[in-house]
Amino acid sequence: MLRHSLAALLLITMVLRSEAQPPPVQTKADLEKERAQIQKEIDDVRQSLDETHKNKRQTLGQLALLQRRLRLRESAIRNINAQIDVIQNDMNDSWREIVSLKTELDTLKIQYAQSIVFAYKNRSSYDFLNFIFSASTFNDALRRIEYLKSYRAYREERAENIRNTQQLLQAKINGLQVTRAQRADALKRQSKERLLLEDEKKEKDAVVQQLQSHEKELRKEIASKEKQDRQLEAAITAAVRRAIREATKKNAEAAAATPAPKTAAPSSANNEPATPATLETLKSGGKSVFTSDEDLHLTGDFLKNRGHLPWPMSGTISMAFGLHELIPGVKHFNIGVTIDSKAGTVVKAVFDGEVESIFSVGDAEVVMVRHGKYFTTYTNLSTVSVTKGEKVHTGQIVGQVDSKGQLDFVVSDEKGINYDPEKWLRR
Repeated sequence: MLRHSLAALLLITMVLRSEAQPPPVQTKADLEKERAQIQKEIDDVRQSLDETHKNKRQTLGQLALLQRRLRLRESAIRNINAQIDVIQNDMNDSWREIVSLKTELDTLKIQYAQSIVFAYKNRSSYDFLNFIFSASTFNDALRRIEYLKSYRAYREERAENIRNTQQLLQAKINGLQVTRAQRADALKRQSKERLLLEDEKKEKDAVVQQLQSHEKELRKEIASKEKQDRQLEAAITAAVRRAIREATKKNAEAAAATPAPKTAAPSSANNEPATPATLETLKSGGKSVFTSDEDLHLTGDFLKNRGHLPWPMSGTISMAFGLHELIPGVKHFNIGVTIDSKAGTVVKAVFDGEVESIFSVGDAEVVMVRHGKYFTTYTNLSTVSVTKGEKVHTGQIVGQVDSKGQLDFVVSDEKGINYDPEKWLRR
């Protein structure tokens, strides 16, 4: 009993320690890589904004791009602040090392001066010979000779240590000067980013004011988008239900084809027919029906590649996943991500799977691919390049984006849960 209690206490302590551990600190290289990625996304948004400016009309897409650019600019400032913190920590470490090296150098110089003084006082050959020949035995004389050699080597070693410490100290001082220059450069970039942020806020506010003056048309546009999303969600739910029914049927056929082991006659309570799995039962915690070897393999690989999936098409995310307040009082929840690109851009499957469904939402074509128990949906296509039931591979073209140049990309699972696609796509 005591042994079990101690084991439980040890387990709890390990869990608490693991939870208390701070997140890993980003290095300069990590932060620089992150900064380059943020800048690339800002450049992509700017190109998309240039396209919208040609229309000379403020739209929801333009506002979404402006809001995304603001978030990216704020991320860039946070990144620079983190770089400044790292640089400052490096400067503090360098100062501590310089102080330590100076102290060590002073000690070495004192010790070397003492050895020089001692050598000067005993500089004559007579003193050295007298020291050796005054030994009581021959072995003692040999030890005295070794001592004199060791002392000479010690003095040479002290002198070498002084030279090495001076070189190391100078290198640290030079490195500190370089770090100071890096910090000054980071502060300049921070100031520049803050000015850009203020200008971009003004541009966004101007677009908001323009849109507010056409609030009626804006609400109509939002209502149209929400209606399309509801139709899309209903179609996805229906497709998932069909997939669940088909998987349940296959599982039942496989179970019937497998000889059951001989057991005692079942009670009448167990003779009720199994009910097919539905989306509602899965939502309430039911087990997955996608349990074939192929489905389990796809499910595991899809989950394993979270954060490393290729983008379905080249472009810029104009509207991220989740709730957005486009202008005060006008909100919209995006069930996926909206990616802007040129009309006709090819759209590709992000992972191996099977085309679960092809349907239309309004004038747009939609392709839905199943990856085990996960689903990816590609909306606003003008053409479709695959057929229902077809096995597709990562990077295979599934269609082309329509004339609006906006792909709505959704990641969901068998329980009807929508995920943030940005967390699944490769950065």
